[in-house]
Parts: sequence; C-alpha cells; structure tokens
Amino acid sequence: MKGMFNLKKSTVLTGLLGVLYVGVVQAQVSDSKGWTNLFDGKTLTGWKSVGGNAPYTIEDGAIVGRMTKGTPNSFLITEAEYGNFILELDIKLEGDQTNSGVQTRSHIDPSANGGRGRVYGRQVEIDPTSRAWTGGIYDEARRGWLYPLDMNEKAKSAYKKDEFNHIRIEAIDDELRTWVNGIPTAFVIDTIDSKGFIGLQVHSIPEALDGKKVYFKNIKIQTQNLKPTAFPKEVFIVNLKPNNLSKAEKNAGFGLLFNGEDHTGWKSIKGDAFPKNGWEVKNGEIRVLKSDGGESTNGGDIVTKEQYTAFDFSFEFKLTPGANSGVKYFVTLKEKSTGSAIGPEFQILDDATHPDAKLGRDGNRTLASLYDLITSNKDGRARRPIGEWNRGRIVVTANNEVVHYLNGIKMLSYQRGSKEFKDLVAISKYKDWDRFGEASQGHILLQDHGDEVSFRNLKLKKLK
Repeated sequence: MKGMFNLKKSTVLTGLLGVLYVGVVQAQVSDSKGWTNLFDGKTLTGWKSVGGNAPYTIEDGAIVGRMTKGTPNSFLITEAEYGNFILELDIKLEGDQTNSGVQTRSHIDPSANGGRGRVYGRQVEIDPTSRAWTGGIYDEARRGWLYPLDMNEKAKSAYKKDEFNHIRIEAIDDELRTWVNGIPTAFVIDTIDSKGFIGLQVHSIPEALDGKKVYFKNIKIQTQNLKPTAFPKEVFIVNLKPNNLSKAEKNAGFGLLFNGEDHTGWKSIKGDAFPKNGWEVKNGEIRVLKSDGGESTNGGDIVTKEQYTAFDFSFEFKLTPGANSGVKYFVTLKEKSTGSAIGPEFQILDDATHPDAKLGRDGNRTLASLYDLITSNKDGRARRPIGEWNRGRIVVTANNEVVHYLNGIKMLSYQRGSKEFKDLVAISKYKDWDRFGEASQGHILLQDHGDEVSFRNLKLKKLK
C-alpha cells in the first residue's frame, strides 16, 4: 500500500508539474498561430553562453552581444533542442566589417576552447559586408559554405545596414529555407542533424572592432502545425541528397541526367553505345577509371544523348590525387579531334599537383576555369580538398550569358559569341576551330582524361 500511495502521489505531482510547465509555455505564446517567445525581453532564461568569451547582455528588450578581441567565435545557445521549427527574429550589426549568424539544429564539441566548447552545424549568415551573403547557409566548423548568396543574386540587396533586419528560418524535415526582410534567400536540402540547438553568434574580430555590438530581439518559434511558406521556383535549390530530385526541384523544371543506377541517357563520343570499358556505374556514381592519364585514350569521353541550348546544369564531382577531367558543353561531335571532343569546358583538376594547372595563361587551366580561355575566381572558400565532393554548376541563358559556379561561389562569367569571347578564342588552343563554342545547341560531355574521377547528382533544367 505504501508503494501504491507513493506511486499515486508521484503521478499527481508529475501531472501538476506538467500543467505548470504547459502553463509557462502557453504564457509565452504570442498569438493564436502558436508562436512561442524564446526571449522574454528581460532575462537570458533558457540560454547559455559557449565557445568564445564575448559577453551577452540585455539592453532595451534586446540581447546584445559585444564583439571582443582575442576570443574565438562566441555563441549564446538555447538549452533546449529543436527538430522541425519556424523561427523568426530581428538582428542588427554595428558596422559592416564583420558578420554574425543564427545556428540551426546545431551541436557542440565540449572539449574544445579550454572546455568552453566549439559549436558546429548549419548557420544562417548575417553579412553586412560588400559580399552581401545575408541569408546564405554556412556549415559552421564542418563543411563550410552550403549556400553562398552568389546562388541568388537578387537577394543580396535584402539586408539593410545599421537597421534591424527581420530573419525567417524554416527547418522542416530535410529542408532549410531562409528569408531576409521578406525576401526569399536560400534553400538547402540536407539529411544530417534532424535536431539541435539554436544559437546567436558573435564572430571573432580584428582588434579594431573591439566593443562593437550585435543586437537580437523579437525571437520567436513555432514547433507544431507548421505550414511551409511558398518559395519561388526561380531560386536555386542545393539538394545534398545524392541523385535525388525533391518535389520543389521537379516543380521548378529540373530533371536527372544520371539516375544513380545505370548509364541511361549517355553514350560514347565514338558511337551510340556506352563505352565497354573505362567507365563504371557503382554506388550511385558514374566514374571514369584510371588508365594512362592520356586524353580520351581508354573508354573515351561520354556525352548526353540529348542536346541542349539554354540550361541550368549542376553536378557533383570527386577528384583523386593528381586527377584531370572536365565537363564540356555545346559539344556537336562535328569537329575533328584526335583526343577529347571539342566544346567550352568547365575544368576539373587537382590544381596542386597536375602540371596542366601551370600551363595556359594566368591560370586559365585551373579548377572551374573556362579551360584555356578564362581563369576562375581564386576564392579559396570555393575549393574542397581532393577526395571530397565538390558541386559544379553551369548556367547558360537564352542570350548566351554563361556562368560557372563552384560550391555555390561564382567563379566566372562570359557571353558566348561576344567580341571579348572571340578575342580569347583567337589566342587559345581553339583558334583553329571555326566559331568555337558558338553552336546553337550541343551535348554535355564528361571527359575521360585517364584519371579516376567520379560524378553524381547530375541535374538539368532547360531555360527559355
């Protein structure tokens, strides 16, 4: 009977505590749509400081982080973890020489920074600098940039300097989408981190910025009955699921050029069949195999069976040490060549060890360059280590404007057929081909240069 009495008393007490907890939560709900305030405007209840030693205080109903010299990135993080949610808050930075961010579904390595911990996970960027990547998505202390705002140029003007900016973040299932002052900015589909804490960042700084402030206010969250906001079809989606097309991508007009299982849709440059040797489809990858390092001497190049005019083509590739390959476009298969088929080329290369990186002019044979014509952006953040997957993208508009991207960062742009383009061709290895790169349509090509290189996530949208 004593045990029964204690059980009943414990149950009643637990029930009362549950009612009290619900009451507290309900007291924080700001409206009938289910918003809960994460900050009461007066205290830091429910939050804790980790990472660097930048202090967080409260001023006029806002959380204020003070930039502090000599300390690494600092974070004020929620004690609770969240899975699916919609988060809104207002953020202001003093000055335009640093940045901040909002961590989503993030975690901490407790052993780093002398026990203060090192935060890692997806961050929504706040960037008042001239780069203007506010609303982009960065994987803090892990994979780097997932969605630089070079992918959505129109959204770069959304952020207002020295003002409070309204940020909306929707993390629902595998999708993370962002808005800045009501303007759609970034869309990432990712399978890692189904839940984690939310964090407010004060970035490490040079000494000259010591004492500058970052303000956070009106922080509220929804966690139930979530209704995703419509996102424009023209905003590019970074989908990190291999060989997967999301519903949003399908609605935007994208299709897979590689199904992850076989070589359907691809053929040899030498005929209508797929090469019998030199290539393999395995583990969701289409891979050119190692041979002698020569150009199209083993299995040979492969091309899409279909030809394209204006398009948005994205792909992932993985290099082995010292490897060379490329993605060519507007390949007609009419030009005579003893090696690889002819067409403008997104160069794929191990710049550090392959000798081709030092040939050409001014580095125009390096990774993501328009091979032998235009040198790619040297931004080191765009390049991933050899053996990791890189994301390439080639966009060709109806008026022949072409852009190369590497891991979301704009690497170069040009206009096919322009005087500037023709002048570059005239001093390149392509000078002997009439109207090189100016075909009205052509195949997309994956190059066999005798080195092992893997491809996956080949997606294309036809543009009007």
